[in-house]
Amino acid sequence: MRIVLVGQAAFGEAVLQKLVENGEEVIAVFCPPDPPGGRGNPLRERAEQLGIPVFQPKHMRDPEVYQEFAKLQPDLNVLAFVTDIVPQRILDLPRLGSIQYHPSLLPLHRGGSAINWAIINGETKTGLSIFWVDRGIDTGPVLLQKEVEIGPDDTVGSLYFNKLFPLGVAAMAEAVQLVEEGKAPRIVQDESRATYEPLCRENNATIDWSRPYQQVYNFIRGNNPSPGATTFLAGKKVKIFDAEARPGVVGAPGEVVEIGQAGFIVAAAGGGILAKRVQPEGSGKIKAPEFAQAVGLKAGDRLGQ
Repeated sequence: MRIVLVGQAAFGEAVLQKLVENGEEVIAVFCPPDPPGGRGNPLRERAEQLGIPVFQPKHMRDPEVYQEFAKLQPDLNVLAFVTDIVPQRILDLPRLGSIQYHPSLLPLHRGGSAINWAIINGETKTGLSIFWVDRGIDTGPVLLQKEVEIGPDDTVGSLYFNKLFPLGVAAMAEAVQLVEEGKAPRIVQDESRATYEPLCRENNATIDWSRPYQQVYNFIRGNNPSPGATTFLAGKKVKIFDAEARPGVVGAPGEVVEIGQAGFIVAAAGGGILAKRVQPEGSGKIKAPEFAQAVGLKAGDRLGQ
């Protein structure tokens, strides 16, 4: 079975490696151009080491990309971490179609920030789906799914790299094998259960300290490491990353109630948040006690807009 892999970053590289180890015939890799600054492109580098042709179009919708796909005559497209729009005629070109990885239990959390929103919503489980790509956004029939637990202190980073990444690589390989054996199901998604959320970006990642402290904690976890949960001190932006939930804290919303060696505690409804790692405006990430000392933070100061 002739496979074209479309992907990027470490996940794309790991999927490529797994498919090759399983004896699959990967005939080409499509990935974005190398990032500026001389940083390595792990998928490109691994494909070249394996002697697999690599194509790096600026956009997958460029006309020459379809022409290259047509020349390759793939049986299956495997999409592993794709952020560019892949035209439908490329998705439909292989005789067996195209399959894609998505980090949620579809039809829940369609969209590009699925992991973030599962944590922000305080959910205790999520998972991944391998699905057949159609014309919608994450709407195609499901091939297989795997479920994982969301720990009470999981962040987007820990949930992805410790759970959804390794399980996703294995699931992609399993899905390819099912397609090859003619045993891959096409389970139509239940649209009545579908959810879709916007991308988590800085413009919708501002902390509301008046909300219950556990919701604030979920919000911070669900924006860590990207884009970072934003608040303000004296009109200047501060992003909070590593944190802990602290029940029983008493104070006005956004009030700094304590500063210690581990960080500083900010009050929310019914409790508070211990901020341990932050990013001041125009700076890199630093430990919260260092930030507190640098800006002269003291109990009674207020965070928020």
